[in-house]
Parts: sequence; C-alpha cells; structure tokens
Amino acid sequence: MNIEGLDYNTQREKLVLPEYGRDIQKMVDHAMTLPTKEERQQCAESIVAIMGRMYPQNGDRKMREQKLWDHLALMSNFQLDIDYPYDVSEAKNITTKPAPMGYPMRDIPVRHYGSMVFELFQKLKAMEPGEERDALVCLTANQMKRSLLQWSRGSADDAKVAADLAHYTDGVIQLDLSTFKFEKINERDFMENRKKKR
Repeated sequence: MNIEGLDYNTQREKLVLPEYGRDIQKMVDHAMTLPTKEERQQCAESIVAIMGRMYPQNGDRKMREQKLWDHLALMSNFQLDIDYPYDVSEAKNITTKPAPMGYPMRDIPVRHYGSMVFELFQKLKAMEPGEERDALVCLTANQMKRSLLQWSRGSADDAKVAADLAHYTDGVIQLDLSTFKFEKINERDFMENRKKKR
C-alpha cells in the first residue's frame, strides 16, 4: 500500500551500517557530492566527530578512531575521495560474516543425559576397578540423577539411575543401592526452574 507523503523505511534504500541511522548516511552521501577535496575532507572529519559522539567509549583512542574511519569508508562504499588518516583497506572485513560453525550432532540413545555423560559411560567401561573408578561412578550417578530431575518427564528415582548406569555401561557398573548414597538434591529447585523456563 502506497500512500502519498508517507515514506516507510522498508521502501527506502537499505543502510550499510544501520546503527548510525539514516541521517548520518545522508551526510556521507552529501559529502560525496561536494566539489573539492578540501570540502569533502572537512565534511568527513565532521561526520566522524558526530559518529564518535553517538557512541562514546573508553579504551584505546587510536583503535576507536580507526574503526570510525573504517565505518565512514564502508558507508560511502569506498567512493569518498579524501585523505583518510588511517588505512581503511581492511574495512571490508567488518561486514563479512563468519563461516557457520558446525554443531556436533551425536547419536545418543537418550538426550536428557547428554553426550558428555555417554562419554563417561565409555570411560567407565574401560577403567580398571579401583578408587578412581569408584569416584567417577559416584560423579556420573549423581549427574544422571540431576539430569533426570531437570529434563526427564519420567521418574528420577535411584533405581532408574542404577538401571540406566548398568545398561549403558554394558553391565560393567552395578550400583548397590543398599550402600551407595546419592548427593542430597533439592527437587523443588529443579521443579521451580522448569516452571520458570516455560
């Protein structure tokens, strides 16, 4: 719908750096139309001063000024013929998007334990019986119980943890629930956190 006299941003030209706004872009466009290099230089310095006042920052002044001049070069599409006080040849790197990071998708039987717990299962299967393995069994079992409380809709009782630990370690680890003591976990905190996330 076009209504005479109304100018919507969606109908306007896309801004190179929208954080500075359309008025700064208009100033840059105006600077490119000035006839002499001296006038363009003076106008560019004024624009950079205004840009600097828009976003005052502490820290290294030289790096900040370099960034502002880089932004000016980008906004003018490198067409503004002036003597830049800094090298703006690397300014194009600001607008290049980084390559997307690959997300490590692993096939794990139950997602609520997470891939790290399944790595612990593999480690427990390979470890020799002893004090170190017993300590790791304790840490793993307690983490499993916390994960069940936090993510699983099913039960988070001790028997479930013991059964899962035996199952996923191929029977190597058998928790004796008559002697094994889980850490005290406040189930109410997990329930309140789950309600907050909804």
